[in-house]
Amino acid sequence: MWVLLAVLVVVVGFALRLNSMLVVAVAGIVAGLIGGISPVKIIETFGTGFANSRSVTVFLVVLPVIGMIERYGLMQQARVLVTKLTKMTAGRLLAAYLGIRQVTAAVGLMAIGGPAQAVRPIIAPMAEASAERKHGKLTERMREKVRSYASSADTVGLFFGEDVFMAVGSILLITGFVDSTYGLKLEALSIAVWAIPTAICAFIIHGVRMLRLDRSLAAMAADTPAAVTPATPATPSIDGPGGAADSSGVATGDPEGEKR
Repeated sequence: MWVLLAVLVVVVGFALRLNSMLVVAVAGIVAGLIGGISPVKIIETFGTGFANSRSVTVFLVVLPVIGMIERYGLMQQARVLVTKLTKMTAGRLLAAYLGIRQVTAAVGLMAIGGPAQAVRPIIAPMAEASAERKHGKLTERMREKVRSYASSADTVGLFFGEDVFMAVGSILLITGFVDSTYGLKLEALSIAVWAIPTAICAFIIHGVRMLRLDRSLAAMAADTPAAVTPATPATPSIDGPGGAADSSGVATGDPEGEKR
């Protein structure tokens, strides 16, 4: 029962918006100490888990690569490329990426996309450039909407596409759990085949949402008030010795004009 205090540590840590990895680590230490595990054994368990999950450190290689390609203008080149596609809108571009992401995930290529590898440096800038070509300069709200739709295209495509690949971890987990718990022989291929209709429905539904993005951006652009240029006050001009006469017939340059 006391071991559940670790759950309280997680709840309090997340409520205070502390670092998530630190909160989870502290919760694990608390659970181990309450469960009677020695500190040395807890540290050994952390080390074993980290050694068995070395793939979590891949971001240490990915982040410098992303920074290097952005430094040398990948985002700018992506914008230049999409400006040459005159009929490509932001919605059509993201719908196409949704289909590509879903198909590649369905054949097991889950790592070729992603928010860090593809969305931020390539897809989002291309979508923003397409929207700017059609709707002019984007407001901050419009820009954030385009970016959120770009991220959702990647997430939905991966989530519903990977279930079609029968060697993905989720399918293997389902088959292993069902076989060991209920004594059934569940084939991974059968689950993958039954995931195809769901993937098709996800593509149609979210693809329609991507295509409707252009209408949403057009409505947002129409609601944006145009910048009002302040009127420049007219500067009186001097026309000859007596000056120029204004609409009232009084010479502006002749101080004696009022008397006449």
